[in-house]
Amino acid sequence: MAESDDGGGGAHSPPPQPVPHRRPPRPRGSDGVAEGFAAALRRRLSSGAAVAARASFGGDSGDESAAGEPSSPSSSRRRGGDNGEASSAAAGDVGHGGGGGDFAAFTFRAAAPVHRKAKESPLSSRAIFKQSHAGLFNLCIVVLVAVNSRLIIENLMKYGLLIRAGFWFNDKSLRDWPLLILSLPAFPLGAFAVEKLAFRNLISDAVATCLHIILSTTEIVYPVLVILKCDSAVLSAFLLIFIACIVWLKLVSFAHTNHDIRQLTIGGKKVDNELSTADMDNLQPPTLGGLIYFMMAPTLCYQPSYPRTSCVRKGWLIRQIILYLIFTGLQGFIIEQYINPTVVNSQHPLKGGLLHAVETVLKLSVPNVYLWLCMFYAFFHLWLNVLAEILRFGDREFYKDWWNARTIDEEVAVLISFLVSAVLHELCVAVPCRILKFWAFLGIMLQIPLIVLTAYLKSKFRDTMVGNMIFWFFFCIYGQPMCILLYYHDVMNRIEKAR
Repeated sequence: MAESDDGGGGAHSPPPQPVPHRRPPRPRGSDGVAEGFAAALRRRLSSGAAVAARASFGGDSGDESAAGEPSSPSSSRRRGGDNGEASSAAAGDVGHGGGGGDFAAFTFRAAAPVHRKAKESPLSSRAIFKQSHAGLFNLCIVVLVAVNSRLIIENLMKYGLLIRAGFWFNDKSLRDWPLLILSLPAFPLGAFAVEKLAFRNLISDAVATCLHIILSTTEIVYPVLVILKCDSAVLSAFLLIFIACIVWLKLVSFAHTNHDIRQLTIGGKKVDNELSTADMDNLQPPTLGGLIYFMMAPTLCYQPSYPRTSCVRKGWLIRQIILYLIFTGLQGFIIEQYINPTVVNSQHPLKGGLLHAVETVLKLSVPNVYLWLCMFYAFFHLWLNVLAEILRFGDREFYKDWWNARTIDEEVAVLISFLVSAVLHELCVAVPCRILKFWAFLGIMLQIPLIVLTAYLKSKFRDTMVGNMIFWFFFCIYGQPMCILLYYHDVMNRIEKAR
């Protein structure tokens, strides 16, 4: 069989095996090393670390192309295909120099340039707000705590603990507080009844407006008469008249907003744009529950519905209450230990010597700034957040404008806002002190020239620091201490005349 198969009668030989394809051996010369290193360099250049290093290098050196270079592998391959020769040449140079294959390694070498572009000094006026000065801020806090701790200890050793309960409350406060706290809710209920009659077309808009004016005016005059009749203590009278002013502002917003809702729903007044679902929900007649919620909510802007949070954070609420009590006690400590002794030992700033008046004002400026900051933090942040958390009130931006006056020119709106604020500030000070001198009124109205001056300086020097420093000087360093001295001596003169 074998002989017939091969026809030659010889022995059988196996078929030849295919020879595997082998890559030619890589030469050991410098060209092979350069080509291999170029391939490795291209792979590393497409990695994320190298792209981040190139971005950092480009950002420091001002090279936008390096900082904004894409990091996708396809882009890297496309750039490698377009500039293959240049990449190979660069890689060969790096490899020949003995450097690392990663671009990031160059940024940490001694040969890498450190000064790549012109930069401002960190504490210069152009760059100070662009740098992080957390360490310097912490140093200032430590120095302030150390210095003021020494002053507190020195004050306690010299004067002792100066706390007078009669200045804050007295036995007469038991008469004015129940009378006002129980009677003030009658005015919001009266405003609610007026709006119900107006929405049912039982009274006209003109009649509703007149009734709102009568109610709001009575609401602000009635507490003044009660405080003067009961001869309330200073702090007790201040808190009562402050609550009355808040209720008055809420009544104004309640009447103004509901009047606009009636114009849109009943009168068919057109709006500028299409109303959303949230806007339609707020175009509803007032309800008693909505009015009660508004009177307790930390806002002066009435609307039928408010954004609400999902739950009450009990632990967070307890911390806020504890902080509020601490900062309230700190305010009383500053007043009793630092402000009262300085004011009692001072002279009338308009009748004494100039240097003595300047020295007294500067002596009062530091505790006054601390008192103002504690008051602002305790009331506008802690207390309003406590109310908002209990009521699940969602919008916690308590420092915004409360009155929407888009139909009024900006200059007129600013003038009206400052005028109303000045009148209410004077009322909150004049009624508890039982004296009308308009110092608080002038202190608020004189801020309008400061606004004009700040705007001029901003347009003149392209900077707001000068105007801001002028505002703080007149508001905290000079204005408030001067008002404290003026009111104290005027009250003392009134008491002496009465005796």
